[in-house]
Amino acid sequence: MRRSRKLLVRAALALLVLAALGALGAALPFLLTPSAEPLRTDNPRTTALIEQRRAEARGRAFRPAQHWVPLDRISPSLVSAVLISEDASFYAHSGFDWTELRLAAEQSWERGKLGRGASTLTQQLAKNLWLGTERSLWRKAREAALAVKLERALPKRRILAVYLNVVEWGEGVFGAEAGARHWFGVPASALSPAQAAVMASMLPAPRKAALTHPPRWLKERSRRLLDRMQQVGRLSSEEHAGAAAELERILAGSPGDSSEEPPEEGAASPAGKSTWARADETATPDPASTATSTATSTPTATSTATSTPTQSPTPDPTAATAGTP
Repeated sequence: MRRSRKLLVRAALALLVLAALGALGAALPFLLTPSAEPLRTDNPRTTALIEQRRAEARGRAFRPAQHWVPLDRISPSLVSAVLISEDASFYAHSGFDWTELRLAAEQSWERGKLGRGASTLTQQLAKNLWLGTERSLWRKAREAALAVKLERALPKRRILAVYLNVVEWGEGVFGAEAGARHWFGVPASALSPAQAAVMASMLPAPRKAALTHPPRWLKERSRRLLDRMQQVGRLSSEEHAGAAAELERILAGSPGDSSEEPPEEGAASPAGKSTWARADETATPDPASTATSTATSTPTATSTATSTPTQSPTPDPTAATAGTP
């Protein structure tokens, strides 16, 4: 009898120890990651991804182009295109898209390897701000913790504003304003629907995109995304027809490579994710951020801007409040 009691006590103690270790393991990513509260009012002066790219330059001059602008100075067409292509349920989730996670897990199981990505825009922001492109289970745990912190600390519009100002849009190019000037020679506020579709389609591999020799994956993604923008009501039939014609002019450079999917680029969203390609899913952008009409079409630059950005990040204090409705 005593022996049985001792065994039960030992089993109970072992379970308590395991439970404590499990709780500690779950808490560690939260304890060892920074707070997102400062982002409510302050713009980050740099990011983990920018510093990673600086280190990768290995002594070469690295002068990142980044110009902070508030959300209302970014074309509604670009906002819609990014939401549709990267995170169609952004305003409906709390940091994780469980439907996408389930589909990604099912696809990976069927293929026997990791396939489509399921990172939300919030998770991508956490990675860009604090983690860089490192790949490990520990990094994914920290990314999840940081996504929770972002969602708890910031309103959705602020998360979207910060994301659009820090995401990589080319070699040494960060944020929508620098990206629009780099690729099309216009401010982010003046991007047309066609230009917006191209820029949003670059995000899986922005440093491997090109307009002088557009790769096939960029052409296919841009066309499908523009069609999706019409399907979810972001473009009328007339606007879509005009944008489609402009898109073909943008993509009329010399033929690029024949790959249908973008090459893997650890700095942005996973190459396999394509929420806009699913016919049963609709984007749900915040009405307050997209109530204005789509930007007027502007003449399209047929060649890319200089490949070496020359301007340093210059945080704009007005952008600090861009996230508040």
